[in-house]
Amino acid sequence: MLKFLDKIPYSILIVFTIMMLAVPMRPMSHVIEKIIMLTNGTLTRPIDIFDLLFHLFPLMLLVLKFIKDRK
Repeated sequence: MLKFLDKIPYSILIVFTIMMLAVPMRPMSHVIEKIIMLTNGTLTRPIDIFDLLFHLFPLMLLVLKFIKDRK
């Protein structure tokens, strides 16, 4: 099911994850902004939820690949 993760090297996945977590740099990263909204209870608009998931997707892939390779 997750065989496509074997084709993605860690180096590319790590760089892509860092880029997606950091952009945009100013005034604040989207991930940090959305996490603050989540803790304040204001993350209610579907576009904001999608944006958070979109920016966290490479991190989720990286974690899945790491777990898969550990087994």
